[in-house]
Amino acid sequence: MDDKDIKIINILKEDSRLSVRDIAASSKLRPSTVHSRIQKLKQEGVIEKFTVKLNNEKVDEGFIVFILIRTNEMIDSKVFKNKAVKEAFGVTGEYDVLLKCKFRDLKEFNEFIMKLRRENNIRRTMTMISTTLIKEEM
Repeated sequence: MDDKDIKIINILKEDSRLSVRDIAASSKLRPSTVHSRIQKLKQEGVIEKFTVKLNNEKVDEGFIVFILIRTNEMIDSKVFKNKAVKEAFGVTGEYDVLLKCKFRDLKEFNEFIMKLRRENNIRRTMTMISTTLIKEEM
């Protein structure tokens, strides 16, 4: 990747719906250059997909929770397919897995965490409830 690719990526990160022509104008590159570079970035796996950023409150996902999990064995893959689980990371240290989850409310979160603990061989969890969203990127 070079400076031209980085310019294009930064523009796409702000608004991936922009036309090639608009990206070209913003980046001061030719439309054909922008088009071929976007295709190359997709082909090389640098750009995995184009997506949308939703308003958490308007889609009933304003209750954001981070869950650290210590487990004795692999967590069932069904956990990661749950609609509330937005991101999952293997981590080092005292815990094994970090989940970023979004829920409608405390009741929905409580049902999720109780089921998670009951159905998986989890030794310990630590939950952190987000009180304010400072920055969230896609």
